[in-house]
Amino acid sequence: MVKAGTGARALISEGSSPLATQRELSDFLASVERRAFRHAAYALRDEEGALDIVQDSMMKLAEKYGDRPAKELPMLFQRILQNGIRDQYRRLKVRATWTTLLSTLAPKDDDDADPLESLATENTDGLAGTPHGRLEQAQVMALIEAEIGRLPTRQREAFLMRYWEDMDVAETARAMGCSEGSVKTHCSRATHALAAALKAKGVSL
Repeated sequence: MVKAGTGARALISEGSSPLATQRELSDFLASVERRAFRHAAYALRDEEGALDIVQDSMMKLAEKYGDRPAKELPMLFQRILQNGIRDQYRRLKVRATWTTLLSTLAPKDDDDADPLESLATENTDGLAGTPHGRLEQAQVMALIEAEIGRLPTRQREAFLMRYWEDMDVAETARAMGCSEGSVKTHCSRATHALAAALKAKGVSL
């Protein structure tokens, strides 16, 4: 973690013209760091990820808002921290959904059905898991993301809008300029192609 009074001061951008003095900013970062870390670690159940988010939030506060009045620093920092936690939680949830989705596919699945519509709601408690589990998930996600890049354009667009942007079928159809049935077909074919590609690489989800 960034040590109070040393690392925290190192995060302050030189050359800024703060309304809050450098000492005030440094003292604020030193005072809030441990509380912010505990909050992020509790939310994510991942100490390493929590530490990254807290340090990134401190850097953003110093770089973007170091010239704001001292009384505004707590609110600004909390906003940055919460956005960081939500973004990380969303990434973890999306990855868990993708791996669950691909692991439930079977050749008999309807080619005109959107798999996400029948996927059970994912339990997001403890998504980060153990260090070993995070490593395995990261490796699988790297393979999935590489295979997404090899999908036909329309399949890739539909897949990403539905499963990354969390858009519903109607919204995706409007964005792609096609029917809702076409969106479902593109998604079904994309998920089948991804599952088959992973199986060919010996990945069992």
